Amino acid sequence: MWMTPKRSKMEVEEVQGFRPEWTQRFLVVEPPEGEGALCLICGHLVVPICERDVRRHYEAEHHYYERYVEEGERAALVERLRQGDLPEIPPLTPEERAARAGLGLARLLALKGRGWGEGDFVYQCMEVMLRDVLPDHVSVIGGIDLAPEIIRQRVLNINENLRSQLFNRAKDFKAYSLALDDQAFVAYENYLLVFVRGVDQDLEVQEELLTIVNLTHHFSVGALMAAILEALQTAGLSLQRMVGLTTTHTLRMIGENSGLVSYMREKAVSPNCWNVIHYSGFLHLELLSSYDVDVNQIINTVSEWIVLIKTRGVRRPEFQALLTDSESEHGERVNGRCLNNWLRKGKTLKVIFSLRKEIEAFLVSVGATTVHFTDKQWLCDFGFLVDIMNHLRDLSELLRVNKVFVAAAFDHICTFELKLNLLQRHIEEKNLTHFAALREVVDELKQHLKEDEKILDPDRYQVVICRLQKEFERHFKDLKFIKKDLELFANPFNFKPEYAPISVRVELTKLQANTNLWNEYRDKDLGQFYAGLPAESYPIIKGVACKVASLFDSSEICDKAFSYLTRNQHTLSQPLTDEHLHALFRIATTDIEPHWDALVRGRNQLNP
Repeated sequence: MWMTPKRSKMEVEEVQGFRPEWTQRFLVVEPPEGEGALCLICGHLVVPICERDVRRHYEAEHHYYERYVEEGERAALVERLRQGDLPEIPPLTPEERAARAGLGLARLLALKGRGWGEGDFVYQCMEVMLRDVLPDHVSVIGGIDLAPEIIRQRVLNINENLRSQLFNRAKDFKAYSLALDDQAFVAYENYLLVFVRGVDQDLEVQEELLTIVNLTHHFSVGALMAAILEALQTAGLSLQRMVGLTTTHTLRMIGENSGLVSYMREKAVSPNCWNVIHYSGFLHLELLSSYDVDVNQIINTVSEWIVLIKTRGVRRPEFQALLTDSESEHGERVNGRCLNNWLRKGKTLKVIFSLRKEIEAFLVSVGATTVHFTDKQWLCDFGFLVDIMNHLRDLSELLRVNKVFVAAAFDHICTFELKLNLLQRHIEEKNLTHFAALREVVDELKQHLKEDEKILDPDRYQVVICRLQKEFERHFKDLKFIKKDLELFANPFNFKPEYAPISVRVELTKLQANTNLWNEYRDKDLGQFYAGLPAESYPIIKGVACKVASLFDSSEICDKAFSYLTRNQHTLSQPLTDEHLHALFRIATTDIEPHWDALVRGRNQLNP
């Protein structure tokens, strides 16, 4: 447990109240009276006093002053502001406005997954619009260069700016975790996406793309680990601060002796490192679990149907909604792997199941085989798959909700495991209350078969549910190892001290006796509560909070990357360097806003 770690407490040098280093960094001073941080520029008093709030005020209101980057310049600026001499912010020149617009358009093209060459088309659209609507202003776009090579370079510049901001924030991470996704790429060469989730002493969470590793060039696990360690070193993240790993459950990741997780854990084993928590069920839950429950290769058969509908269905009205959903997911063209992944979603299978009569009629009309519609076992397997995938979809939706912390996500996992136990008993009793599609198939078959003829084979599906239970047990066993830590984090005032390790009982008793902290716990969310918890008074509890908060609590950022790729697979399948691919995915997944002023100032002939 983390309450009895290798290190007795979290190494948090937290200072309550104003910090002197904020003056040059955020241009604030300690007010003469009271608490808070007084902004030297606008006079705003930032309270409550924590770095997160001070930084947010500075970045939102006064980011212009980031142009004073040198230490001497910064110190001189602070002195001028103390004397009330506020530097005048000059208006942007026409060239700077054009550069700012060009950068914004490059970012938009990247977000939408458009090719570099489409910048010229955008320029032509703007020219036509201005010529008809504002003919006197057509010349304004003359300075905006949207040539393909210019767009490409601007995307790289934006990526470098975002990367630099991430590295600056990573310096303040007290704990972090990695998410390793080797299943996102479905269009061409395979890559590993490496995401980082870190928390600072104010428990502000940051989830960002750390790097992309080309698996073609880093085929062995050793080479792969070396690339990840290099990315961590570049970002200034030591293994001593790594808390957790969340991965897909492929052999490359979780192979018992040769998986990447085993190598990473060995590397992180030292007296100064924490026990690294690993769980492998969050990422692509529906996709990867579907292979365990598809007992009759249903997906492959359904995939053949969809290809026929797409190529020979001529937009039949009964399939319109299905085709629209398919195209919104992965475009109009048929890509076998994209299609297969789309079909492994509970929502998609449910729609196809409801259209099975229409699909049978269509297959007859085009002369395709319909043998599966007369196979009672196959039909039952289809109904069972639809039901199980629907239950998995419900869980997957819950695990996509971020900013809830992993304790809440673990509760969803435990609840689903109890649900699997219930489904196991129900299928044994032939109680199909929670198997709507299977019940529908059985009811239909009863109308055409003899009463004494066996329709449902419970043992067949019990084996499948049992397999799924074992997989969940394997994927989330490490979270169960820190179950008490998660319970302490989620409910510190209801956690009985006698169930806690001796080392934390005094802190816990003191915490539960503090009426002011109890009121804060009731009025604030967990992140705000633990951010205000004094580290000097509660070092172990604060340490547990930082570690738990740094664990990935959802698959949102990985799903964002996966969605970006599937929507834009045909654009991304064009020849791209790893550097450009990295830039596109960082822009598509980040929550950080580029520093536009710095980008505009940094332009030159080589970086327009």
